[in-house]
Amino acid sequence: MADDTEMSDQPLEPVSVLAPLTAGSNSDGPKSELTQPVVMLIEEYVQGLNADRRNYTPIHVDEIASRVAKFYELIRKVVDWKDDNALRRGAIERTLKRLLFSKLSGLTFIENVRISEVAETLTMDLIRGGHLPNDAVPKERIVVIERALGKYLYFLEHTSYLGSDPSVIKTRINYFTSILEIAACEIEEILTNPVRENGLINAMTRAMDQRIRIVPEGGISDDEKAALIYISVCRTLFDLDDAFISYHLLVFQYPQWTEASQELVAELNRSLPSLRDQLGRILTHPMAKEFYGFCERFDTVFALVGDILEDFKDNPAMLLRVFQDKAQFTREIEKHYDKRYSTLKKRLFRLAVFSTLSVFLSNWVTFFIIEVPLANVFAEGFNLFTAFIDFLVPTVIMFLLVTIIRPPKDENRKNVLKAVYSFVYAQAQFDYYEIHVRKPRRPLVRAVMGTAYTLITIAIFYGVAYIFWFAGLPITSVAFDTFTIALTVFAAVSIRNKAKELSVDDKASFREFFLDMISVPIAKIGSVFAAKWKEYNVVAFLFTFIIETPFAVIVDLIEQWSLFLKERRAEIR
Repeated sequence: MADDTEMSDQPLEPVSVLAPLTAGSNSDGPKSELTQPVVMLIEEYVQGLNADRRNYTPIHVDEIASRVAKFYELIRKVVDWKDDNALRRGAIERTLKRLLFSKLSGLTFIENVRISEVAETLTMDLIRGGHLPNDAVPKERIVVIERALGKYLYFLEHTSYLGSDPSVIKTRINYFTSILEIAACEIEEILTNPVRENGLINAMTRAMDQRIRIVPEGGISDDEKAALIYISVCRTLFDLDDAFISYHLLVFQYPQWTEASQELVAELNRSLPSLRDQLGRILTHPMAKEFYGFCERFDTVFALVGDILEDFKDNPAMLLRVFQDKAQFTREIEKHYDKRYSTLKKRLFRLAVFSTLSVFLSNWVTFFIIEVPLANVFAEGFNLFTAFIDFLVPTVIMFLLVTIIRPPKDENRKNVLKAVYSFVYAQAQFDYYEIHVRKPRRPLVRAVMGTAYTLITIAIFYGVAYIFWFAGLPITSVAFDTFTIALTVFAAVSIRNKAKELSVDDKASFREFFLDMISVPIAKIGSVFAAKWKEYNVVAFLFTFIIETPFAVIVDLIEQWSLFLKERRAEIR
């Protein structure tokens, strides 16, 4: 690890992603021997649960105000259609932006910020919105959040990244947003204590590190290999974003990050720009897709193991015995596989509904804010039919792409059991997987495939644009809606990947091959648009403040009024 006084000159050291594989089993019966990553997972999980079981003062919020806040969060879910963990972290980011709006915008400078009030308001809002359970979050954690926020507020106030011209709104907001994203990750972990999730990520990282071989040996450093495996595990096992991964890589490099002294915070602040660049290079490493492909095949194993951990969270002392008894362990795996399989269709349908509603609502907004004004500028317009087509086509495409997704076939169940055994039991056989650093170059083949890929992309875009043009839409809407389809297909492909959560092979049917040939090129363009939209989405930053500030005031007034009525009722004798 880097020394505190020399951090700005130190490279990122993700080697600490892998803890030493030195744990052992305490079992003394004729049980199956477990692999070291699984033993370490169980031990870390049990220790984490025991450490979290202390006496505390639970936080309570008013139920009436909570119902109103939950209704708003339901609307946000329709708009965002993210997973629950991403929704919670998104709510943390939105609340921080609202509470620190003046500081982030640079319109005024907030002196003597009451960090304690920010920490308490943030926690209460998350409970009201249903992101955290009522009467279950320890009040003592607000103090921990307060300490964490102090570090990030220092980063916001003393940044030198923007140079002498802090009036550059886009640069300022993007930089501050990246800091708040990291802050949201730390705050979420303080409030939720994700012992199981972090344990699974670490266990899968250790297991995959044992199985993946780099050819030639030493082609990349052990640090780089460890980081790339960790990144791929985060993305495949829990579909975690770059903000979460960046936060944990920073913690791995600087173990003092969560308990940083004022001197260390000052040093970290000077290193942040270079650290962001280093993290960006690791997250976009050219070999990352190779590691991702192998990790994606086996995330099912650790998802099912995680289900067993969750089942025994109230009796963690039984876990080691359950895992060592192969017959009982098999019953547990089969039970949770069947449960996941039975709910997969429902979850896919729910994603289809939310994503389709999101596309429909987005079309409604962009139609009046962007398309109609642009059409008027070029002396064009909409009639009832063209407006209907403008709304219908993107919505139908999203719905069709998602509804044709299917769960894995029945024979996948046997393959899952075999894969689980290979990771859990030391005596089971497993395969090594090679990643070649320097692949043989075949320029002619790559040129042919690249040309075909480009032609397919152009043909698809042309076909989509022709449909809109043939329907009579204004030329500005033809261009706008064509690129909107790319975003829609990108979102649909992302949802389709969730359907593979129970698959342990990379086999594909001809139908899937054909669907990939059509969807992947346009989805790739859509991913670029999505990244650029996030980078330039200054309007969303302002919108969050404008909408959520008055709503938060209303919810707070409802809660205060409800408490007032309860106090008056208590006075009646």
